[in-house]
Parts: sequence; structure tokens; C-alpha cells
Amino acid sequence: MTDKAIAILQTHKLLASCEAALAERFTVHKLHEAADRAAFIAEHAPSIRAIAGGAVSAELIGQLPALEIIANFGVGYDSIDTNAARAANVRVTNTPNVLNDAVAELTIGLMIALARRIPQADQFVRQGKWPAGNMGLFSELTGKTVGILGLGRIGKEIASRAQAMKMRVVYYGRKRQPSEPHVFYDSLVDMARDSDWLVIIAPGGQGTERIVSREVLEALGPQGHLVNVARGTLVDEPAMLELLQSGGLGGAALDVFENEPSMPEGFFALDNVVLSPHMGSATTQTRNAMGALVVANLDAHFAGEPLISAVV
Repeated sequence: MTDKAIAILQTHKLLASCEAALAERFTVHKLHEAADRAAFIAEHAPSIRAIAGGAVSAELIGQLPALEIIANFGVGYDSIDTNAARAANVRVTNTPNVLNDAVAELTIGLMIALARRIPQADQFVRQGKWPAGNMGLFSELTGKTVGILGLGRIGKEIASRAQAMKMRVVYYGRKRQPSEPHVFYDSLVDMARDSDWLVIIAPGGQGTERIVSREVLEALGPQGHLVNVARGTLVDEPAMLELLQSGGLGGAALDVFENEPSMPEGFFALDNVVLSPHMGSATTQTRNAMGALVVANLDAHFAGEPLISAVV
């Protein structure tokens, strides 16, 4: 579908393939490139029928009287005020499924990297320390129990890969999923206490803010390892850092942080952490597919067809 009469607002930089497809189909106004955001919105607001991207507040929705749809780039849509969108009769879509494999792969990669201290081993060799002796002995995933917080689409992909690593899988969520063979916990503290690894892959937002509390972290304990590939807001970050420093928590592999890209510098000195710059879906293959789904949802909407991945 191509209709240059349709104006859309792009809220942040998108993948080049996605931006090219949007520009081919619609008239695109790039908010993130505007020198004066308020003036830019005032100029274009009456014509904007769609938003491509995230970071959409209730205020922005209220400034766009002709807005019909927000096509989010990403599976998580906590940066969009969905209540305001619903109240304004604005549809919201996301990009699920196409990033499941990429995020699951990185999760297992982070787990192996932490268990075997792969980043530290690389530096050990590069710094010329090997001739003086070996690094030492660490741990492995085989035979360990991994508790998954959020057994959704990505959580299930992580679970299958963890089983391939000969791990036992248990999970915590809002309700038991009868078709899943894994043991269900209705207490996150209990699951953490019984697990060697805790993997966080639940949605962000007010309902899950700091769900991984100090109590949960202490239950995971000195031999336990935490992996967060969801949102930094799900963890009590100050408590996690304190426990990592004191030995109250065995280790952490983190792809997300509470106020990223800023983060407490205390993490940098720790040998029991692996840090990653929010790159769970950051492969060319996956990001191209995410961009294509953003465009496909917009195409479907303006063609009067059912949305492919609606959340509102």
C-alpha cells in the first residue's frame, strides 16, 4: 500500500529498512529530529494519523486529534500510555514473535558467559596472564534448575533451550499453564529459593515494577544467578548491586537496567557480573523482521484489514 496523503509521526530512529519502507508508503514526520519539538507537533498535529515507534505519552496522544494507530517497534510497549490510547480510540500494535529466537539465544549466551566467566577469560588471555597459571574453576549449566519469571512466547523459547543444556525448568507467572510440562510456582520467593538461576522475561510496567525484590534476591542466594533480559524496572537494582558486592547473590547477567543507558558504576568493578547494552533483539535478521511488522500493521490498518499484532 502507498498513500502519501497519509501523514505519520516517527518518534525515534528506526532501522534503515523500516524507515525506507515507511517513506515509500507515507509522508513521514520525524519528531526525534525536530529542533523545537513543541513547534513541530503544533505544525503537523492536525494531519498525523499514525505513529511509528514508541515513547508515546498521554500528552502526545492528546495533541494529535487525527491519530488512529500507534505501531510500536518492539514487543514491549510499556513506553506507550495504552490507557490514554484506549480512551482516545487509538489502536496500538507491537512486534511479537519475530524476536523470540534472538532474545532466547542471547539469554542462554549470557548464562554460559556468566557460568564460565567467558568475558573475564578473554581479558585474562589478552592481558598476558595465562602463562602465570590458569584462571580457576567455575560452574556449568548442566543439572541446574532455572526458574523463569514470565513463561510467555520468549520464556518458552528460553525454556526449550535450557532443556537442551540439560537444565530443569520451573516457572512463575500470573497463572499455571496446564499444557506446559514444567513445575509451576505461585510464589516467586519460593521459586527463587529452589532455583540455581532466575531468568526474568516478564513485561515491564507498573504491575511488575521491582517484582524481583530484595527478598527474592536473598532467596536466590550466594550460589544463585540472576539473568534479566526484560526490563530493568523489574528488579530492585540497588539491592541487587549491594548483594552482588557482598556475596549475598552469586552473580548476574544483565541486558537491561533501570535507567539505561545510565547505570550504577558499582557494577563495573564486579567480577561476578556480565553486562550487555540491551541487545536482546539486536540482530540484523530480527530487527528487519520487526521493522517489517511495524509497516505491515500500518498497511493493514489503512487498508481496513485486521491488525496483525494488536495490543489495544
